[in-house]
Amino acid sequence: MDMSGKSPNWMLLHPVYVKMMNLEVEDSEQVHAAFLVYMDLTEVRHWKEVSCVKSDELKLVLLEAKEKEGSAIHSVLPLPVHRSLSHNDIRQVLDRGFPMLLCAVASDSTLVYQRLTDGLVTPDPPAGPFQDVGRRQHRKRRQQQLTSGGKHK
Repeated sequence: MDMSGKSPNWMLLHPVYVKMMNLEVEDSEQVHAAFLVYMDLTEVRHWKEVSCVKSDELKLVLLEAKEKEGSAIHSVLPLPVHRSLSHNDIRQVLDRGFPMLLCAVASDSTLVYQRLTDGLVTPDPPAGPFQDVGRRQHRKRRQQQLTSGGKHK
């Protein structure tokens, strides 16, 4: 407790938050977003080697982390949900050479992650047995209409 009898905000005293503030990024809202993402990556998702770095070009805090031991480092860009992002901003992060995650941080602390890549990525093929059920059902319906004398609408 401080002199007024109130407990200080624990987040303001957290060593990682203090380190982020010492990076001297002017956008305190983005620093707050970066800290929330840091806590999610370390405490909820259990990512490894999570650290914060300053992007001088973008003037904000980036996180670098590994999803698991031995995996590649990712650049994580935490942004308040209302903040805009240009193609050039994305290029600045991708040019660091690591896979990139954009994390939109809502005012209620909801986090939404989006993986961004340098260029187009071919999607994985569907898993498991794949059948074109929709086309087969359409054909079946049409055959029923023809045999029952029904008309197309």
